[in-house]
Amino acid sequence: MDTNSIDQPKITETINFHGHWCPGLAIGIRAAEWALKEMGKSPDEEIVAVVETDMCGVDAIQSLVGCTFGKGNMIHKDYGKNAFTFYRRRDGKAMRLVLRSDIYGNTGPVLEKLHHKMQTEGLNQEEEKLWKETRSNLSKRIMESELTEVFEFKTPENLVPKKARILASLTCASCSEPVMETRTRRLNDQIFCIPCFEKVESR
Repeated sequence: MDTNSIDQPKITETINFHGHWCPGLAIGIRAAEWALKEMGKSPDEEIVAVVETDMCGVDAIQSLVGCTFGKGNMIHKDYGKNAFTFYRRRDGKAMRLVLRSDIYGNTGPVLEKLHHKMQTEGLNQEEEKLWKETRSNLSKRIMESELTEVFEFKTPENLVPKKARILASLTCASCSEPVMETRTRRLNDQIFCIPCFEKVESR
């Protein structure tokens, strides 16, 4: 692994931020490695990350690159893909990193089988050991492989996302809670938040 962008203390800090070490976090660290090397750490909203998953790796990008939901320079697209697109506003530089399925090698079916059993029946001691060893080996492979072995690099189809906007809040007619104007729903000339609208509509 190229450690010029991310040294061990930063990796340890990221693990502490996330709460545990796992293959998903390793994927995010490697994506962050590319972003830091090619675009730098984001001052305010300069770097934008569009993530197509809500898996563990997103925490690595927040911790290392400085793209966060709170600042509006991290955007979640719920596509269920290990794909991360980075944009740099000042010059429009952009790249989409998509996880290569073959990075899992022969561990994919093993982890899938063990995960299913863990969710349904629970693992015995031997299976628990295999689960931990397999995940550890996969994490090691992800961290030690060349970035081109971990990700496919693709030109994004979309332009740089617009900067986050501060919008007006309106009051929901049902719960009386303030809600961002762009997230409201209208029914019979009344304004509802999304949860209340779904309740009213289902009656």
